[in-house]
Amino acid sequence: MSITPDRKAELIKEYARAEADTGSPEVQVAILSERIRNLTDHLGTHQKDFHSRRGLLVMVGQRRSLLDYLKRKDQKRYESLIQRLGLRR
Repeated sequence: MSITPDRKAELIKEYARAEADTGSPEVQVAILSERIRNLTDHLGTHQKDFHSRRGLLVMVGQRRSLLDYLKRKDQKRYESLIQRLGLRR
């Protein structure tokens, strides 16, 4: 369900805005999106895993908050990010 350190490093390298950037909204949203994708696949197999479902909803809310923040601060970065990640909205 969680992502491997190698995959996380790939995401950080791909979405980072600078060399040592690990905390920008783009990186955080990319990592959350990967975790959400993995958890969604898990819940397809284990429909009655309600604890993981709640965790999924928390992560979706956190990603939404980060995207709202980014949209308020820089519209172009927001649009670029949702296009790169393939998110709706």
